[in-house]
Order: sequence, then structure tokens, then C-alpha cells
Amino acid sequence: MSKFIMIIFGASGDLTKRKLMPALYTLYKGGRLPEGFSILGIGRTSYTDNYYREYILNELHRFVPAAEQVEQQMTDFCNHLFYQTLNPAEAGEYGLLNERLEAISGEVRPDNLLFYLATPPSLYGVIPLHLKAAGLNRPRTRIIVEKPFGYDLNSARELNEVYASVFQEHQIYRIDHFLGKETAQNILAFRFANGIFEPLWNRNYIDYVEITAVENLGIEGRGGFYEDTGALRDMVQNHLVQLVALTAMEPPAVFNADNFRNEVVKVYESLAPLTEEDLEEHIVRGQYTASGSKAGYREEKGVAPDSRTETYIAMKIGINNWRWSGVPFYIRTGKQMPTKVSEIVVHFRETPHRMFRCEGGNCPRANKLILRLQPNEGIVLKFGMKACGTGFDVKQV
Repeated sequence: MSKFIMIIFGASGDLTKRKLMPALYTLYKGGRLPEGFSILGIGRTSYTDNYYREYILNELHRFVPAAEQVEQQMTDFCNHLFYQTLNPAEAGEYGLLNERLEAISGEVRPDNLLFYLATPPSLYGVIPLHLKAAGLNRPRTRIIVEKPFGYDLNSARELNEVYASVFQEHQIYRIDHFLGKETAQNILAFRFANGIFEPLWNRNYIDYVEITAVENLGIEGRGGFYEDTGALRDMVQNHLVQLVALTAMEPPAVFNADNFRNEVVKVYESLAPLTEEDLEEHIVRGQYTASGSKAGYREEKGVAPDSRTETYIAMKIGINNWRWSGVPFYIRTGKQMPTKVSEIVVHFRETPHRMFRCEGGNCPRANKLILRLQPNEGIVLKFGMKACGTGFDVKQV
């Protein structure tokens, strides 16, 4: 079997050091990568192999949880890294990539390749065509493309046509890395492996659902990227809508990739279209401003002083199907917020009759189920219990 090589375009960028390399190290530490694998980083920044290995080793110390850090294994992992200075936008430079892959693998025309595009979205449609021109779209080659996949429906369709002209469908992975979180995947296990909540998981018992993903950081020097993206494209049309789908989908008949995807698509097809009136009544957009030592969005590097790009957005959406008709889903995301949290809160309907007093006369009456994805991962169920002492006051616990 030919040697496996993963090629990361954008290897000197933020996504690679924060997410990809820590994740790949975790796979390596768990024995999940094939023997003799290599990872080849591609970027415009000029690095040598040894410098890149030292750079990634330092970043692993920053972004891998301390409990997961094993110094010798981190060093061994970094010894599998290589780097090639290359401009991904220039077709003429892909001959260098071909030569480097043959040198690393020791094979002529290696094809056990996985290309990962951790680049600005502007390169998503360029790189596949250059790979094809260089003859690197081989039978066993695969390609992963990050979100956002296009800027609107038409550009997404055009991008799809580009990939279909270069690769077969089974070679293409369009991913949303949010779905790799254990807590996101656990939503399915929680819903479909337990019988006590599924009978209540519908419009008869649920009043509304809130889905929140906010950060206490700004854009951190990514002004050029964020100006073209904004919170809507960066978070809503991928991360948050995916969480809506996991929360609202029907149970698949068989749990496999195709059936899971089909049930997710049904949720998307049921989303209530937004009218012009809805845009004013059901959507709130905003920007963070300066606070203390923190700069405002318009003061960030790469951001226009009169920018209208949103860093916060909240929406009310509906799902027109039998299970969810009439149940509003409120989704929100924002940068530079007071706290960092990603969670789903299911608000159940109140009891039909308020029989007991609330402790202090001010307790929440409806039950809540909170699925917290980060940072304090867990599941919380809030319900009423009698307060200790005389009387029969009820408090939420």
C-alpha cells in the first residue's frame, strides 16, 4: 500500500495551528494515523522543514490541553511534518508540489493523498483546477474543503461544478468542523439512545429552542477574512444551522452517513423562508465597539472604518413540518461578548395549571434542558422541587 500523505494548503495559518495540528496530534497519540504517514504543509510563507516542525511544536504546547501533552510523542509527531513554500494561486508552481510528493513518498505518482484547504474561501475554486492541471487528481486522492462553501446559492453551485469537474463525489469532503465536537455528536446519542425525552421532543411539549454560540474574543487580526464573511457566513449558515438540524431532525431508519444526511436535508427543506418583513422583525445585526483596552471592530486591522459587516447576529426561524410547526428557534452568535459559550436550551411548555407558589415569588416555572457544547461541556435539566422548610414553595433546581 502506498504511503499516506496529507497536504494542508494554508499550513502557516490560524486554522492549522489552532485546530488541525492539535487534532492530528491527538489522532497520532491515539494510534489512529497509518504507519509512515507524512503531513506536507503548503504556504506562501518561506519556512524550512526544521523551522516548521519547531513552529508547530510550540503551537501544540499552546493549543493542546495540558493533560494531553506528552513531550516525546509531540516531538515524534512533528518529525512527520514537511513544508513546501508555494503560492496556491499560481498554477505554474504545482510542479514543485508534484516533485516534493514524489520525494517524500519515494514513489512515482503517489496517489494516497488527502488535500485539506485551510485557505481563504477565494482559493476554494482555484486549487482544485490547478491540481487537475498538474495531474494530482488521482483515483485514490481525496480533498477536504472547509466552510464557507460559496458566498451565496449561485456561487456554491458554481463551486460544486468546479469540484465535480476534478474529482468524483466520493473523493470530496465538504466539512463543518463544528460537527467534530464530541458534544455536538452527543446530541444524537442523547436524543436517540434514550427513550425518556423523544416522546416530548415536539410542538406539543416544547415552547421554543435557543441555540447560542458566542465568543469573548474579537476577530484576532483576521480583518481581511471577516470583512468578506461576517457572522452570518462565518457561523449561521454552517455551525448554527447544523445544530438546528441535529436538534430538529427525525431519527434515521439506519444510522449511516446517507440516512443521516437525508434527515438533515429534510430539516433544511422545512425551514420557513424569510420575507422582507421578517428581515426587520426577526433578525438583529450588530458590531462590537471599543471596551476598555479592547478595540472596536472598525478599529481592527484590515477593517474598513465605515464597515457594515456584522459581528453579532440573532435570528428567529421556524420549521414548517409536523413535529415543529409553531415552535420558534432562536439562534445567535457574536464576537467580543461578555462570555464564551455554545449551548442549546430547550424550553418546555409550562404546566397547564400553576398549583404551587414559587420560592420568593419569582422562580422560573417551565422546565429547561440545556445541552452545553463548550466550554463547560455537559447536560443540565432544570425542574421544580419543594424548597426546604415549612410551607410548599417550589424552586427550580
